[in-house]
Amino acid sequence: MSPALITQVVICGGGTSGWMAAAALSKALSRDVSITLIESDEIGTVGVGEATIPPILTFNAQLGIDEDEFLKATNGTFKLGIEFVNWRSPDHRYIHPFGTFGVDMQGIKFHQFYLKLKQMGDDPQVLGELEHYNVCAVASKLNRYLRPKPGMGEVMAGLKYAFHFDAGLYALFLRGHSEARGVRRIEGKIAQVNQRAEDGFIESVMLQDGQVVAGQLFIDCTGFKGLLIEETLKTGFEDWSHWLPNDRAWAVQSENNGPLTPYTRATARDAGWQWRIPLQHRTGNGYVFSSKYVSEESARETLVSTVDGRLITQPRLLKFKTGRRLKAWHKNVVALGLSAGFLEPLESTSIHFIQAGITKLLALFPTQDFAPIEEDEYNRLTRLQWEQVRDFIILHYKTTERDDTPYWVRNRDMAVPETLTQKMELFASKGRIFRREDDLFAEDNWLAVMYGQGIEPKAYDPLVDGLGLEDIRRNLKNIKSAVARTVRAMPTQEAFIRHACASDAFLKSAHISA
Repeated sequence: MSPALITQVVICGGGTSGWMAAAALSKALSRDVSITLIESDEIGTVGVGEATIPPILTFNAQLGIDEDEFLKATNGTFKLGIEFVNWRSPDHRYIHPFGTFGVDMQGIKFHQFYLKLKQMGDDPQVLGELEHYNVCAVASKLNRYLRPKPGMGEVMAGLKYAFHFDAGLYALFLRGHSEARGVRRIEGKIAQVNQRAEDGFIESVMLQDGQVVAGQLFIDCTGFKGLLIEETLKTGFEDWSHWLPNDRAWAVQSENNGPLTPYTRATARDAGWQWRIPLQHRTGNGYVFSSKYVSEESARETLVSTVDGRLITQPRLLKFKTGRRLKAWHKNVVALGLSAGFLEPLESTSIHFIQAGITKLLALFPTQDFAPIEEDEYNRLTRLQWEQVRDFIILHYKTTERDDTPYWVRNRDMAVPETLTQKMELFASKGRIFRREDDLFAEDNWLAVMYGQGIEPKAYDPLVDGLGLEDIRRNLKNIKSAVARTVRAMPTQEAFIRHACASDAFLKSAHISA
């Protein structure tokens, strides 16, 4: 006899993680499965993560969401990458763009040909920067955007994008989709978690008003405290603050000031870094810092004094610890979002971790027997991805040349995971990068950051010498010209949004009648 199917799912907590889970589960599961979401309007959400990475397009598409409708509802803008300011050294900046660099030739990575010409001393004015061969990087610098479509050519095929959006509005948007598919929302605070005596599985939660909500599968979206996964099941936490010491963030919103940039900006400060995320109706700002190297008040003053535009909210302080739950799935509880762990939003991975957790849950969706092999595989894949993203974030700190503050000296001199050391050494030798199992970031992502942070390979792949030098020069010249020509033909992001997906708030702020 087959194990009994899950018929009752309870999502504990709302916000971005709760409503993403509700939307995805209600789309994928049979209507015979009841999905209940419990949240309280009295409990605030962290909501600093308003920048995403390209896989969010897949998530929205699977839900059947119209992109323009979504952008209007969330005051969203387009994101082509992240600009890093002062990370390698003061006054240095580079872009980590989405999409691809150049075009591979004869099965050899494009950047290897670029490295050869640079190491041979080709005219830097003609060769240009590596960023000149990435359409997202060039478009970012000119504040341009055009949605890629089939048939637009090879250059536009290399354009990848994500979004900036209001995370609170995104949760409301997904709530509408979820409730239309039968998800039931209960307003209230969870006062007690009830476990089965025989095995410790969660059987129900009781709200402050005495209401008991029973379930077979529970999704923990209760934030940092992890009410079910940690406070009840005590799965444990792996602390990564010895690699990533930031433990505080001030967040504040400001009026838009200047052109609507299609990228996130991350500016290194004396004891951390500052984000800038432009939306249609406002700009999100924050300072992520280590309280060991700067006081909370000093960090607040730094943020307030460097924000573009007039403040429209008061700065809000967030406290966190970097790391992950030892198990994101334990017994009949799966943790998503902050309940599963936290990595600072340097590479905009917070919302993706929610998406990835949901995707793995659907791929390994249990029956009522909760086979241990499924839980083990979910936790293995989750741990692997968290560690890979952790390494990618550590890379930004380890490769700094800065020695102007104790914070940056500490980061530059720290020992890093062996998995990251191997990747850095392999690139430093001959510019080689290999994507490992389930690595969220592709070779071009690692290339952008390692090269942007100043890791200069000592040599290039010797297979490059199999192609004639003049052929290489001609190919690079053509690619660079094609990228520049393509970007010049794009509208500004502001113009694209105005004509395709502008919210009422954007039209009003831009003094344009709807």
